[in-house]
Amino acid sequence: MFCFYLKQEDGISSMLGVWVADVETGKARPLFESSNVFLNAVFDNFVWVNNSTLLVCTIPFSRGAPPKKPLVPAGPKILSNEQKDTIQARTYQDLLKDEYDESLFEYYATSQLVLVSLDGTEKLVGPPAIYTSLDPSPDEKYILITSIHRPYSFIVPCGRFPKKVDVWTADGKFVRELCDLPLAEDIPITHNSVRRGMRSIDWRADKPSTLVWVETQDDGDAKVEVSPRDIVYTQPAELLASEQPAVLHKLDLRYGGISWCDDSLALIYESWYKTRKIRTWVISPGSKNLNPRILFDRSSEDVYSDPGSPMLRRTPAGTYVIATMRKEGDQGTYLLLNGSGATPQGNIPFLDLFDLNTGNKERIWESDKEKYYETVVALMSDQTEGELYVDQLKVLTSKESKTENTQYFILSWPGKKACQITNFPHPYPQLSSLKKEMIRYERKDGVQLTATLYLPPDYDPARDGPLPCLVWSYPGEFKSKDAAGQVRGSPNEFAGIGPTSPLLWLARRCEFLLPSVQLRYYLAYVAHQLAQACRFAILSGPTIPIIGEGNEEANDRYVEQLVGSAEAAVEEVIGRGVAHRSKIAIGGHSYGAFMTANLLAHAPHLFCCGIARSGAYNRTLTPFGFQNEDRTLWEATSTYVEMSPFMSANKIKKPILLIHGEEDNNSGTLTMQSDRFFNALKGHGALCRLVILPFESHGYAARESVLHVLWETDRWLQKYCVPNSSDASENLDAHKDDASIGTVDADSKAVSAAGGVPEWADDKIDIFPSPCRSSLW
Repeated sequence: MFCFYLKQEDGISSMLGVWVADVETGKARPLFESSNVFLNAVFDNFVWVNNSTLLVCTIPFSRGAPPKKPLVPAGPKILSNEQKDTIQARTYQDLLKDEYDESLFEYYATSQLVLVSLDGTEKLVGPPAIYTSLDPSPDEKYILITSIHRPYSFIVPCGRFPKKVDVWTADGKFVRELCDLPLAEDIPITHNSVRRGMRSIDWRADKPSTLVWVETQDDGDAKVEVSPRDIVYTQPAELLASEQPAVLHKLDLRYGGISWCDDSLALIYESWYKTRKIRTWVISPGSKNLNPRILFDRSSEDVYSDPGSPMLRRTPAGTYVIATMRKEGDQGTYLLLNGSGATPQGNIPFLDLFDLNTGNKERIWESDKEKYYETVVALMSDQTEGELYVDQLKVLTSKESKTENTQYFILSWPGKKACQITNFPHPYPQLSSLKKEMIRYERKDGVQLTATLYLPPDYDPARDGPLPCLVWSYPGEFKSKDAAGQVRGSPNEFAGIGPTSPLLWLARRCEFLLPSVQLRYYLAYVAHQLAQACRFAILSGPTIPIIGEGNEEANDRYVEQLVGSAEAAVEEVIGRGVAHRSKIAIGGHSYGAFMTANLLAHAPHLFCCGIARSGAYNRTLTPFGFQNEDRTLWEATSTYVEMSPFMSANKIKKPILLIHGEEDNNSGTLTMQSDRFFNALKGHGALCRLVILPFESHGYAARESVLHVLWETDRWLQKYCVPNSSDASENLDAHKDDASIGTVDADSKAVSAAGGVPEWADDKIDIFPSPCRSSLW
């Protein structure tokens, strides 16, 4: 059986009903016998407690009508800090604003938990509350239930509201309270700062009902130097008299999770952002006599040294634990390490057999280097209990190439025989022959950069000349030049195209209607040149590393490094002959939009126009940190000001298109950022356009919004990128005196070169077609 929810409408309102379906028969039915029980999907929805019972968050019968906004305020809104608390928070939006918002939040988020069996038996569990998480124990005897409660906050999101975690039995009886954490408004903005008290509360995947959690020893403040910094505790679900939590492990960095195997083996991860250090510890949870030891100690930025992650197997309880492997005639214990295999030539995924005792590795599989990109998705030989042997290994892989979309295979040992299990059709056959190349080039300061260059199908630089080019990117911060220059990604990955992907412009075509009378060589030649101009070269994800080595902060040289990276990318595509110097557009989303505005301000010679979606442009409006910057505005005033394109609005002379969701809920990128930036640009006479998408958040979901974003982007590119210094007119002038103009042979050759001419029914050339006369696909 599987469970799902279904939208149900009665003509007045729509609610969510809970349904179950039988996999074998394909028959589905409502879970609840009553038609008046509806799902509350604001937070967690439902969870299987066992094979026949679900715990469901339902809308309380007593909920009634939603609260009405008072016509007259009860009084002023007051925020006070008379205790002189130091409270810093990132710039959040979609926060509660007043008492009416609090009542609305409580009204819609409150659920009544109901235990319901497949035979229709129902039982209410606990009082109505704002339940945010439901987590049954592996042995199906207990449920970990998390809820939030008052007092709420007007300055931080609901994830920091007071939180209560309880243990209940699977039949709905309260066992005990694990913790009741207070409101967490004062978590420092420094990276690796956390909430005080119990956190990351979870069940041990290898035990029936044992809890594990972590508690900070630095008061949650990453700036505090202390050892240990985090302590991992464990404890049974039901306590014996005066039983205390057991210390599982102590960490000097910040806790990052546990991979469980059994009492003899578990892997604990810790990391520290400032130094990019990441460690993996080997522990024996059931033995106090064996000391923990470090298995891997490396930089998280150094992708070339990534050993991979241990593959997991599914247990009968439905949890996942580390899969240990055996060899015939060998008593050693091995892990299967599944890695991305980053190399200077691109990612080559692999499977390594890793000896825990000696640290020796044996590569038992890796992806094809030449044509395909294949990754291991899951272990398939774990269907039966007992030890797993290498010569009986089965894994699920996904395989793709530049032009072949992803298909799935079962790979079986010992012969590594591959059996294809899917045959998905190509999602966009129009682009099945697009050209993709991972290119490498160098910044002036010696940093190695990479990008993925896409060219239209049937495009030949020597024959067709340079194209308009759209550069789409997103900067990243690094601590070393070596790490910044490492290659990430594979040249053999399939070119996936999302709803608003820049790759859509590889297929951009214009329609041209040429005169039926007095057909001449120069008209056919112009049509051919314009048709070529409508297609684009796409430079996707050129690396723009912002590096701060040692004690240097990366953003202190943000503009310098940003411009240097962009210059190197532009010179590379021009040097390859695929991009016209005056027809290169820059674009990006979120931090990529911030990048776009900065490049138009500080490197106007590189780009003809820009497209900035859902960005933040004035860093004084995000004074307590942004992106990976954890200094405040008052600690790094000049950095905040110099990085803000809003402060350089008077320098932006190239056309810029701003797009933003009206309900953007992402930290820092409030819609006001685009609104104020547009006004600053307009106030200096800049050529700009602002598009606010109704009801949309940081990303865009509605069909109408997606299509409108495509239309706005295409219009901008066709108007401010394609026609710049038209090659067609330049080449036309160069051929004015050609003696062959007007001959029948010349006309035929020109028509052939233009790719063939359809019916010559109109008497005009439609250079900039309207959306209904153009095709993006």
